[in-house]
Amino acid sequence: MNRTDHDRHYNSGFPRLVTFNRQLAELEFRASEGAMEYRNAFIGKTDTPTHSEVAEVLGPKMKLWDEFIAWMSEKEGVSDQEWKGVVVKKYGWSLRLKKKGRNIIYLSPGKDCFMASFVLSDKALKEAKGAHLSKSVQDALEAAPRYPEGNGIRLLVRKEGDVGAVRKIAAIKIAN
Repeated sequence: MNRTDHDRHYNSGFPRLVTFNRQLAELEFRASEGAMEYRNAFIGKTDTPTHSEVAEVLGPKMKLWDEFIAWMSEKEGVSDQEWKGVVVKKYGWSLRLKKKGRNIIYLSPGKDCFMASFVLSDKALKEAKGAHLSKSVQDALEAAPRYPEGNGIRLLVRKEGDVGAVRKIAAIKIAN
């Protein structure tokens, strides 16, 4: 849906739909090594993924997943976790990390990687743009689509170096 269609849809009297979750599995992400398409590993799975199933699809990246979740709990006080499936036959599952009922980040497992997704307020987006982050992350911030819920940011985590930006943006979201 382009911006004009999006605005027309949301201003036409139709019930507001949460579009952010529905687009997690549809986007193509450009990595520095070339084009890479992300696909949620649990598309079509009818029940909540187990820790062992997540470990199986993430492989060695499970360490990054577990360390990030532990860091969010210990350092940022984000300890509530909830698996959410939005049209699982098409988009799969994501793990929402929440603080006091507020969604902070969505983690979506893929094959040997995971997607970290945020919905940032305008204030948090502005602060993130001012943070010292890599060019690819800055590009993602600049290209962030605007939804009724906020600005959608999606970062693919494939290596330990990718986690630093995700941590920084998570801390900015919590502070704003």
